Amino acid sequence: MKRIRRLLNGSSRGFTLVEVVIAIALIAIIGVGFLGGLSNAMWSLHIADVRTTAESLARSEMEYLKSMGYDADAEDYGPVERTGYEGYPVQVSFRDIDDGLQEITVVVGHHERAEIVTLAGYRADR
Repeated sequence: MKRIRRLLNGSSRGFTLVEVVIAIALIAIIGVGFLGGLSNAMWSLHIADVRTTAESLARSEMEYLKSMGYDADAEDYGPVERTGYEGYPVQVSFRDIDDGLQEITVVVGHHERAEIVTLAGYRADR
């Protein structure tokens, strides 16, 4: 009874073991939640970086192919020197739509996935 009176009067001398264990458990739960959120944020940042790089590569490949000019018998094109894009395989396909019009499809992948970005464009015989 004296102990309860001391607690109510504010004359206690410290924390009990139960209070310390509860405080540590709360800090641990908050810390685990914070680290889980930080891990998800870093993974999302990685995915966004991969997609942005793949999209940049697809756009540059498309511009390169359009600058090559129209070729009615195009099946493939020669090797292109890509620096900074290791691990990003590029697949290009050509399809004749009409006489003098060709559809170009560029598919860029990554180590983890075969297809990340698909970009389609057209080139004409001018």
